[in-house]
Amino acid sequence: MTKAMRVHQVGGPEALVYEDVELPPPGDGEVRIRQHAVGLNFIDVYYRTGLYKAPTTPFVAGNEAAGEVVSVGPHVTNFHPGDRVAYYTNLGGYATERNIDATRLVKLPDHITYEQGAVLMLKGLTVWYLLHKTFKVEPGHRVLIHAAAGGIGLLACQWARALGAHVIGTVGSKAKADIALANGCDHVILYNEEDWVARVKQISRNELCDVVYDGVGKATFPGSLSCIKPRGLFVSFGNASGPVPPFALTELNNHGSLFATRPKLNDYIGTRKELIEGADTLFSAVIEGKLHVPINHAYALKDAAKAHIDLEGRATTGASILKP
Repeated sequence: MTKAMRVHQVGGPEALVYEDVELPPPGDGEVRIRQHAVGLNFIDVYYRTGLYKAPTTPFVAGNEAAGEVVSVGPHVTNFHPGDRVAYYTNLGGYATERNIDATRLVKLPDHITYEQGAVLMLKGLTVWYLLHKTFKVEPGHRVLIHAAAGGIGLLACQWARALGAHVIGTVGSKAKADIALANGCDHVILYNEEDWVARVKQISRNELCDVVYDGVGKATFPGSLSCIKPRGLFVSFGNASGPVPPFALTELNNHGSLFATRPKLNDYIGTRKELIEGADTLFSAVIEGKLHVPINHAYALKDAAKAHIDLEGRATTGASILKP
């Protein structure tokens, strides 16, 4: 038996139920992990509420974690008991132990802690593909990053700055502005107190941005389009305030022949080769000091409902973890 947070019926934070779950021996190609830290992400909320559909019910919430290998199933040759590992995969993360397909695992370098590993696999790999694949950020680019003090935002601001970009971030409070400025932002806009579109135009001297990274969604659309220079890119990768509503493609034309994309991590790490490329690049950035991984909140696994309340209430900054 293992302890896990399961959702039997989608709904509010109370839908997360801490209970015993039967865990069979690892199957063919599987590895059993004793988890040391579990990442907390908005995608967990999307599954809990039913915005994203889980394949079965009940399901164990959570999508990223780090821990040590306890045992391996048949035909697993590249992982052994005692290996330090981390992963991102759909669901199953909110547990003390779990079985997982070995192809989804990566080994943690010695200089990466379990806590860092638990927040890097979804958030860090997301930032990797956003800045290196969806749009290749280079010196001289101007980028706008919404929710700049969030778990993804802080990593994205740091990495974009390290790549030579001019970074503008939006946040919801003065305290978060200070954090964003300390983590790579050249300018921070308080979107609750300022006309943030006008401020972007002012900061950029009306040259606007090469790319906007928008994980907020409904509340920042269509303002994001007004911040992008002609032929620039709108990257909508999250729905923290709700999904972006349907819009006419002519909006892209009206704002200067813009491009728009709605990417997801799975499509950028769909092969083992892509996963390893992303993880190696990410871990190297941390080890080289380009990325600092601030973990500002830790909750016991059994308190995951409280963690969700804080996350949805914008009471967290940076990355948060659950401790099994």
